[in-house]
Amino acid sequence: MSITEKQRIHLRKLAHNLKPLVIVGQAGLTENVISEIDSTLAHHELIKVRINGADKAARQAIIDNIVEQTGADWVLSIGHICALYRPAENPGIILPKI
Repeated sequence: MSITEKQRIHLRKLAHNLKPLVIVGQAGLTENVISEIDSTLAHHELIKVRINGADKAARQAIIDNIVEQTGADWVLSIGHICALYRPAENPGIILPKI
């Protein structure tokens, strides 16, 4: 599922007050970190992830890898923080229509 720009703006507003729930450390993106992101997305739908110890290009590569492996949608990236969204089976977040 791909979200529209209007939906992305709505999710950015919702993500503003969130704290990072998952931290990608110096070891990088391991299978354990991916499974933690996957389970956290299943529970919360919209999460923030902190990516430590990487330059801008490496951070973007990590975000792209997370999106590909979890099926989530990228919402925003600011510095070392990114927000991701994936609807749950019973969605708690109602997205605006196109």
